[in-house]
Amino acid sequence: MPRWLPRAMVLALALIACFQLGSWAFHQLTGLLINILIAFFMALAIEPAVSWMASFGMRRGLATGLVFLILLIVSAGFIALLGSMLAGQIIDIVEDFPKYVDSVISWINTTFHTELSRVDIQDSLLRSDWLRKYVQNSATGVLDVSAQVLGGLFQLLTITLFAFYFAADGPRLRRALCSVLPPARQAEVLRAWEIAVSKTGGYIYSRGLMALVSGLAHYILLESLGVDYAPVLAVWVGLVSQFIPTIGTYLAGALPMLIAFTVNPWYALWVLVFVVIYQQFENYVLQPKLTAKTVDIHPAVAFGSVIAGTALLGAVGALIAIPVIATLQAFLGAYVKRYDVTDDPRVQGRPRAQGRREPGSGTLLKRIRRLLRGSSQGSQEPRPPS
Repeated sequence: MPRWLPRAMVLALALIACFQLGSWAFHQLTGLLINILIAFFMALAIEPAVSWMASFGMRRGLATGLVFLILLIVSAGFIALLGSMLAGQIIDIVEDFPKYVDSVISWINTTFHTELSRVDIQDSLLRSDWLRKYVQNSATGVLDVSAQVLGGLFQLLTITLFAFYFAADGPRLRRALCSVLPPARQAEVLRAWEIAVSKTGGYIYSRGLMALVSGLAHYILLESLGVDYAPVLAVWVGLVSQFIPTIGTYLAGALPMLIAFTVNPWYALWVLVFVVIYQQFENYVLQPKLTAKTVDIHPAVAFGSVIAGTALLGAVGALIAIPVIATLQAFLGAYVKRYDVTDDPRVQGRPRAQGRREPGSGTLLKRIRRLLRGSSQGSQEPRPPS
């Protein structure tokens, strides 16, 4: 046996063990890494506001805490309003449920000539095994939902804590990162960080402004139609329509349409028409003006990036996909060299004029014709007598 073979075997086994250990650790820490990624982009989003307040002499920790306090108040207010709306709708449905049941039973008796009664149906349901099993499964499901809610709260606390440290200690983090890099690499890292802050913050603020405009427009419509909970529905439409690209407007408009349908079916149609018209106004008038200086991404690229982010990281990937693509696009645009495009009609989307020849093609054809003419004339000359 060669002397190097045992050492090679031990080294190979050690490498395999290290790979397995690293893979196990990575899978165990995937949740924490995703939370850190979300916190990092959240810190990038609030970095402009924190830096603006710090420019007036306020400490970065206090400025970051003030930003988070404002976000907490706004989020709590929205959740409270949405919860009150849902609670009111559920109470109305529960109160009117016997009327709905009576109308359905009356229709069944009239159509199928039966003699059903609501009391008999209630007794049969209360004595059925299906209801007993459903109650048992629901009790187990309540425990699972409670565990998921507690896990979600802990995850939210973790993200908030990391985002606070990233935003409050941003300069210190950049200095620590640049201290292990040569000066040339330090400039590139700081430039990439600046681009990421600009694009992420610009995306959040431009979307927030468009959400405000969308919410006001839909609030005016719903209030004019007399739909209940118009402010809450307007905030819902504004947030969902802006932070879910391309199809967010139609997803957000489903809830106002459903609430408007309970008031008058024609109101639901009016809401649908308004949603479609506003989507076109936003795409062609409002969005180009607001995102021209912040995040200018083609709608197809934005939609594809959201799908890719969802496939990779789920809902988290859908939220951070557009800032990541915008940062990457800006970073590539800063380093990729571009050239002037030729003035060709095909570049402008117009067909090339018929009969137009490429430069030099006429001269080449003339030469070929001269050669052919010369060869034909040479073949027609009489041969001298032998």
